[in-house]
Amino acid sequence: MNGRTVLECFPAGGPRGSWPAEEFAHARRLEGLPAEVVMDLATDMFLVIVRGEGAGGEAVA
Repeated sequence: MNGRTVLECFPAGGPRGSWPAEEFAHARRLEGLPAEVVMDLATDMFLVIVRGEGAGGEAVA
């Protein structure tokens, strides 16, 4: 495991691109979580993640 927690997934093919993921990540940062958006090429999804241990949610290998 690489210490990432996926908070939410957004389809890369959506009409607004990464905006929904960026907006979601921004809202989490306002709550105090160090959320960031990354692209998962294998699934063609934008993932909102938190790096590190103990963030809760679904861990990704």
